[in-house]
Amino acid sequence: MKKDIMKGLKPERVWFYFGEIMQIPRPSKHEERISAYLVNWGKEHGLETKSDKLGNVLIRKPAAKGYEKSPMACLQAHMDMVCEKNSDKQFDFMKDPIQPVLDGEWLTADGTTLGADDGIGVATILAILEDKSLKHPALEALITVDEETGLTGANGLSKSWLKSEILLNFDDEDEGEYCIGCAGGIDTVAEMDYKMVATPRGHKAFRLHVSGMVGGHSGDDINRGRANANKLINRILWEGTYRHAMRLASIDGGNLRNAIAREAEAIVTVPEDNVRAFKSMVTKMVKAMQFEFRSTEPDMKFELRAVDTPKQVLDKDTQERLVNLIYACAHGVLAMSREIENFVETSTNLASIKMADGTIRIATSQRSSVESAKMAAAAKIESTFRLAGARVKHSDGYPGWTPNPDSRVLKVGVDVYKKMYGREPLVRAIHAGLECGLIGEKYPNMDMISYGPTLRGVHSPDERIEIKTVEMFWNQTLEILKKLK
Repeated sequence: MKKDIMKGLKPERVWFYFGEIMQIPRPSKHEERISAYLVNWGKEHGLETKSDKLGNVLIRKPAAKGYEKSPMACLQAHMDMVCEKNSDKQFDFMKDPIQPVLDGEWLTADGTTLGADDGIGVATILAILEDKSLKHPALEALITVDEETGLTGANGLSKSWLKSEILLNFDDEDEGEYCIGCAGGIDTVAEMDYKMVATPRGHKAFRLHVSGMVGGHSGDDINRGRANANKLINRILWEGTYRHAMRLASIDGGNLRNAIAREAEAIVTVPEDNVRAFKSMVTKMVKAMQFEFRSTEPDMKFELRAVDTPKQVLDKDTQERLVNLIYACAHGVLAMSREIENFVETSTNLASIKMADGTIRIATSQRSSVESAKMAAAAKIESTFRLAGARVKHSDGYPGWTPNPDSRVLKVGVDVYKKMYGREPLVRAIHAGLECGLIGEKYPNMDMISYGPTLRGVHSPDERIEIKTVEMFWNQTLEILKKLK
């Protein structure tokens, strides 16, 4: 099995369990198999284990000798993973195991997301729970469901489930830093009804496909100047609609609410007399967009090829409202923090556009470290949708996590890191959402930090983990637990 390529990596038991986890399908909202695995694992190891109706799992391990009077600590990670793959990759996330690939100092996957976010956190927790030689206070391991598509596991967590005073969240992506705060978020979704009408006579059809974008996390990567495939393809669709009598037969772009859209495609038709001018327009716009994003999207690709002419296209009124809506819909950074230098305060992500069964569904997500700004961003997107005549729904959203620079566990972590690695760790808040916000809302006296090994390209098939940082993260965690006496 391909997971055997991880043999010899250190720490051995962390990588062993990560290999085990990669064999278990665990898309968000479909965590039944990984939840059952964790429950069975806890019981087989003689540890107090339970799960709730959502599938969250809690495993308790008694304190090591000499730590019986120390405050209980919670080790926390999420069991689900983002399921993204390259368009040419044949893969079923509901049944196929992730195929790891060694790439120098990194571990990645073969054409799919790796699931190190947050499988490496879960693997680390299991290795700690298993090892009877470690020094630590009484431990609770909280492993939640559905972090990636709505934080519903943390949101549904009982206020009486945890006993811990300290929480170590293993869902950060940069070795050498401690996160002590995060943004809150909310999703805003638009729906538009449409009709299909007969394709005008004399039209030729084309498939327009945009791919090769870097994509990435809609929180951590939103300020990196990366292109959004939905926005790029719409620039061509808008020009085609108003300059070349183009008709739209279908559109499909992006997938996940928390990922920057990497690919999009559309089937369009153009009057035969306009084909030459339409192709020329596409060529010019492609060159212009490739120049605009030359430093952040070196592998951007556009393909325009002839296809069989469909019998039907989208009704003209809906098409015009749609291309105007997508053009007007904001994407990217809306505001930078006035208090923290180079820190994104508020942003929005135009995540996906789907068209099926008479309804066009456009999914977006807004984030902010300021609650009122988060709601204002959601209202901004809602107003754009309403101007186009769309129906709008908002998710319940989730709160941010207010930083506590005087945190005791933070001081322990910083001291441990300096002594172990001879340098000061970075202490920061992040623009992404973390479960700490929801957990802190339910347990307001919980002292929390978030940290982890280095991951790159999360939420995309480029996801990878830096192997050496896993051992650094492991040793750092064991030392922090030892100091929590």
